[in-house]
Amino acid sequence: MSITELLHTDEHDSPKWQQGELIEVEITDLSDTGDGVGRFHDRVVFVPDTVPGDRAIIRLLHVKPKYAHAKLHSVSQPSSRRIRPSCIVADKCGGCQWQHISYEYQLEAKRNQVIQALERIGGFVQPPVDPVLAAPSPLGYRNKSTYPLGSSATGQVQAGYYQKGSHQLINLNQCPVQDARLNPLLAQVKQDIQRQHWQVYDERRHTGQIRHLSLRIGRRTGEMLLTLVVKDWNLPGIEKLSAAWLKNFPGLVGVCLNRNGDRTNAIFGDKTRCVAGISYLREEFAGLEFQVRPDTFFQVYTETAEALLQEIEKELNLQGQEVLLDAYCGIGTLTLPLAKKVRVATGLEVQAEAVEQAILNARNNNINNVTFEVGAVEKLLPHRDILPDIVLLDPPRKGCDRDVIESLRRSQPPRIVYVSCKVATLARDLKLLCADGMYTITRIQPADFFPQTAHVEAAAILVLSPLGKGI
Repeated sequence: MSITELLHTDEHDSPKWQQGELIEVEITDLSDTGDGVGRFHDRVVFVPDTVPGDRAIIRLLHVKPKYAHAKLHSVSQPSSRRIRPSCIVADKCGGCQWQHISYEYQLEAKRNQVIQALERIGGFVQPPVDPVLAAPSPLGYRNKSTYPLGSSATGQVQAGYYQKGSHQLINLNQCPVQDARLNPLLAQVKQDIQRQHWQVYDERRHTGQIRHLSLRIGRRTGEMLLTLVVKDWNLPGIEKLSAAWLKNFPGLVGVCLNRNGDRTNAIFGDKTRCVAGISYLREEFAGLEFQVRPDTFFQVYTETAEALLQEIEKELNLQGQEVLLDAYCGIGTLTLPLAKKVRVATGLEVQAEAVEQAILNARNNNINNVTFEVGAVEKLLPHRDILPDIVLLDPPRKGCDRDVIESLRRSQPPRIVYVSCKVATLARDLKLLCADGMYTITRIQPADFFPQTAHVEAAAILVLSPLGKGI
């Protein structure tokens, strides 16, 4: 039977809507997870690997009365926004969603994603969202890649990302979105694990030894750090092999083991041991030098993070007399550059190890007007002796704890900068902060930290409204 005979799009018939059916749709939008969105009569269909403007033949997979998830069968008429992916496994690998979409349209789609979240979730009318800060390059940008390890049917060591919608590992010897200087190291480490006969971890049986391979690079310094995540410390021959890696890769400054013996989908455990070299790399950011360890949070696109910081600084127009409070400060990535332009700065962070690094980074950069405190932001924030002029929020994807929002509404700092990696929680929290007209959003600047994916970062600038004071 031909494709045309299999399609059920005749409006005079009662269209079929069941798993396995082939239908034809026009893709008109992108979801916030990166899937194309089409309609079959009055029903919505989500289709990965499609672009608005595509006319596509799709196979229905998970069917509900009013919507379905589908798989692309073929493109009958490609969109003008569709391009050839740079990666040969882009249609399988779950690391990227958008390599088939032109970069110009990726930026447009990400801005629309921010606007739609603010309108639908936040209830804002015509939010002031600027065009997305474009990445200097949409490929070869990642300063960190962490790969799960597996074994093929023939026993070959594999490293890569999982296939979309599955737990099937797509084996990689290089990745076009990671810094190209990491590719030779990725290929060599896989070969050497094979030669050492180290057993790859099996999560179903909780057997085997090596779980993940993590690679980091200082984009500005070229220093690299290699970390193997292992079930326990017993890895025969690791010292000798690590010495060989350091010798053969001049940019490699350290080899580490991280122990994770739990049955968990978390990548890193809480103990890291340096096997050879040093346990950190140096990176230059905003004119400062930072030490970055294997499990340190550091923005994955160094240059775009720096560009967003510059926009924040421009908007704040710091005069040198301000008091700055950086909640969720991490290792001081944003705290320290801003501290150089204010009178005094304080960073709050729940992870003690990150605070240790922040203090070290401040000392190494001769920044003496900043202090750091360990603890949950929602517990530390209400007990400030000095009211800050500016509060910087950069929470994890789940957004701010409700107690943080309520504390800010009580203390009413004149300005708030909210940096977010998930626009849904950003919109939710901005709605709470701006309730009753207390705060006004003056600008929202999205930035593309993750080209080829649906993720978008955004910074919102809020000012205390004169009408909002005292509410």
